[in-house]
Amino acid sequence: MPARHDGRLLAVSDLHVTYDENRAIVQELKPSSPGDWLLVAGDVADGLEDIRWALRLLAGRFERVVWTPGNHELWTPHGDPPELRGVARYEHLVAMCRELGVLTPEDPYPLWEGPGGPVRIVPLFLLYDYTFLPPGTATKEEALEYARGTGVVCTDEYLLHPDPYPSREAWCAARVAETERRLVEAGDDVPLVFVNHYPLVREPTNVLWYPEFAQWCGTTATRDWHLRFPTAAMIYGHLHIPRVTWYDGVRFEEVSLGYPREWRRRPPRDLLRDVLAGQDPPPAP
Repeated sequence: MPARHDGRLLAVSDLHVTYDENRAIVQELKPSSPGDWLLVAGDVADGLEDIRWALRLLAGRFERVVWTPGNHELWTPHGDPPELRGVARYEHLVAMCRELGVLTPEDPYPLWEGPGGPVRIVPLFLLYDYTFLPPGTATKEEALEYARGTGVVCTDEYLLHPDPYPSREAWCAARVAETERRLVEAGDDVPLVFVNHYPLVREPTNVLWYPEFAQWCGTTATRDWHLRFPTAAMIYGHLHIPRVTWYDGVRFEEVSLGYPREWRRRPPRDLLRDVLAGQDPPPAP
């Protein structure tokens, strides 16, 4: 078993270093001690070279970096060589991370034994399946029609390709099944820290200004994972609404930076979130 070490287990997401202002913030991210680990919950950037730049920088500073993809990493932007789609792009990103020494959802889940541990870090790549339906809709088709009517349609519909799967929800179903199999077979009694780009439950999306966007934010297939498996915390991003909420006594923490137009209203201080810092749930009503 690995030796215990000092340091903190830190998390961040949605760095979007394609924006110069975000890139400058990432250039200043540093560990507070040599033993710090960093969990990156997706949306580092859109283009492969920007993703490589950021992950190389962070891997060179933190003792260990664990990454899981967001939707932006999975886009196939025109002119981003090589123009890989779907599973091929994801596998390219995994190979890049392994070259940089960054752990991914395809690697064995690492054990943190520093302060607050032991906990098992579980990076997830699950996607979404349009089951977070907007109010008043009953099917994916109705939900998409409603979103098109309001003009709130995720760019994934144009740039995130599921190849060779027939649809994004089919890719999601395959990822959920494989991940669930790994979790069940592990039978781990060590508490887990789930790291996913999307929340495992629907409730965090209830604060969205545009509820139709929720359909691109997760899957109901994971709604009980924080109960079925021993969960210390659930780390996610994507919503660009950094906050802490509690569901069934489990802490869910949104750790995003977001776009400059968003964080300028709340300049990011202490951007790297201490995952295992003592935080008590709110008192029962």
